[in-house]
Amino acid sequence: MSSADRPSHASTPYPLGVSLRADGTANVAVYSETAETVTVVTFDESGSELESTALPEYTGHVFHGLVPMTVGTRYGLRVDGPWNPAEGLRHNPAKLLLDPYAKAITGAVEWDEAVFGHHHDEPESRNDADSAPFMPRSVVVDDDFDWGDDESPRVPLSETVVYETHVKGFTALDPDVDEAIRGTYAGLAHPAAIEKLTRLGITSVELLPIHQFVQDSHLLEEGRRNYWGYNSIGFLAPHNEYSSAGDTGGQVTEFKAMVKALHAAGLEVILDVVYNHTAEGNHLGPTLSLKGIDNGSHYRLVPDERSAYFDTTGTGNSLNVGHPAALALIMDSLRYWVTEMHVDGFRFDLASTLTRQDEDLDRHSAFLDMVHQDPVLAPVKLIAEPWDTAGYQVGGFPARWSEWNGKFRDDVRDFWRGTDGALPALAQRVSGSPDVYENDRRPTLASVNFVTAHDGFTLADLTMYDEKHNDENGEDSQDGESDNRSWGCGAEGPTDDPEINALRDRQRRNFLGTLLLSAGVPMILGGDELARSQGGNNNAYCQDNEISWYDWDKADDALVAFTTELITLRREHPGLRPVWYRHAESDGDRDTVDFQRADGAAMGDEDWNDGASKSLAVLYKSSAEDTVFLWLLNAAETPVEFTLPDESWTLAISSDPDQQVGEKPATLLVRDRSFTLLQSV
Repeated sequence: MSSADRPSHASTPYPLGVSLRADGTANVAVYSETAETVTVVTFDESGSELESTALPEYTGHVFHGLVPMTVGTRYGLRVDGPWNPAEGLRHNPAKLLLDPYAKAITGAVEWDEAVFGHHHDEPESRNDADSAPFMPRSVVVDDDFDWGDDESPRVPLSETVVYETHVKGFTALDPDVDEAIRGTYAGLAHPAAIEKLTRLGITSVELLPIHQFVQDSHLLEEGRRNYWGYNSIGFLAPHNEYSSAGDTGGQVTEFKAMVKALHAAGLEVILDVVYNHTAEGNHLGPTLSLKGIDNGSHYRLVPDERSAYFDTTGTGNSLNVGHPAALALIMDSLRYWVTEMHVDGFRFDLASTLTRQDEDLDRHSAFLDMVHQDPVLAPVKLIAEPWDTAGYQVGGFPARWSEWNGKFRDDVRDFWRGTDGALPALAQRVSGSPDVYENDRRPTLASVNFVTAHDGFTLADLTMYDEKHNDENGEDSQDGESDNRSWGCGAEGPTDDPEINALRDRQRRNFLGTLLLSAGVPMILGGDELARSQGGNNNAYCQDNEISWYDWDKADDALVAFTTELITLRREHPGLRPVWYRHAESDGDRDTVDFQRADGAAMGDEDWNDGASKSLAVLYKSSAEDTVFLWLLNAAETPVEFTLPDESWTLAISSDPDQQVGEKPATLLVRDRSFTLLQSV
């Protein structure tokens, strides 16, 4: 039967979720291999139930049917079937479930025992209390949006500078943004917010999770909130708390308008996505969506104890990426955000978990293969956090991917702390980590370089604190990374000592300079250019307050100007961002990088093995321009005199505000713990 001959009342098993029709109904399709019935329940604005419709058809493990629905309809699912936790079966029709394919969600979870499929004191016993009064609702949305002439900036990786930030935190305290929209998608789209980003010169805004997420019950009980958002429950829905336009679909339109405004300013939008787990937790967690729809198809269960969850995320569960249903949900979500929401890339939280079809990491996993061959995802940026709680996979992703390079963070911090023997590793990092990527014929662009990120100290705190100060998290400061490799520069916390503050200023510039003058893709932690402090809290995941928000009134304007100057240098000079690993002994007319001792001689094996050496000269030559750059780095506690090549040099930038360069100098004194970049003239 052709589609033209099919009766207008017929439903279809695809696409999953809700698809509106012109006749006032919607096609609803829900995947479950183990359910016996799936019922769609609609509600009015007060929360009262309007209508229940059992989906009458079942095709290929998909329940489907036509349901009276229009734009704005609030709804949920009730799924009946076997309750047998020992076999991984957790169906409970008393639980109202979110549609995994919902494009908007209104309300929030209220932490009553009714939202749990089991009784707290008897995990194997089914809890038949109705959860509807305590559950948010899925919402039918209007997909129409006037994108106009919107186009992705499609910034080449070689020109990309990533700025990791938070939708709320960026504008929550911004006096230049209208108070009514601070902390929202509209706030980030405000001309004043966009001007701050474009003036800095970054190319790509990477947003901490904006998929709909759940506020943790224990945090709410303690007066805190999940600020970072790594607790997803809706992979197609923008988080409703970041909307100034309401949460019954307005969040979708407002998110699209934000993307459109950022694109118009030449800025890309990259989403930090959390597909490795959901907010439903382990066997003691709530039943909010997938757990009650088809637990075993969507979550990895322990084979010989299917009441338990295989967990490589540290959150209680891991998505079952070896199953077609879970894979389809992830892939459908990715395609939706690209095609309908116009985002430009993704950073995958704990991406190693997504490569575990069984227990081992697998660079040829179904997830990676599906992403690699998908034409919709071909033009977008893909960035992996290449580890999870069970494994470290830096350098282990396919050529299509870039990776957060944790080695860069650690080795650059060690160098500027003055750690003995740090020089060889620093040379690898500033040249794009060829020791990690070159053997797989991957370019420098495989490495996303960073010194700080949302998880850890801010740059200001890295130079002010030797110890974490996480008391306000309520965990007796046991949370957060202990070996943080920070260096407090002579005092713990703020001080009025001018020498200590001058050293801290240099160190901040050293870190930013190393980040932005190294080969690879630099990622700046948003607010580092302002010298934003969290008071020494290196795990501010639960601090949805002034600890985490950007205080624009306290911005370090000089550091902002320094960061802007670095980004401008990088943008204007291809020689400072080589794509491939080339060294001075390479033949032909090509980019080269050469490492030299302070006396101008080439670095030899003895020099690399000299654990006490803390200075290095890096010579950049580019086939794309005549300019040569000489980068002088000194992490020692005393000045170092560098012998310069026979060129005419001018000062490009330095972390030492007093650095001066004479006319065609033969040598240059670089003060303690500072760098200077020279440019040929």
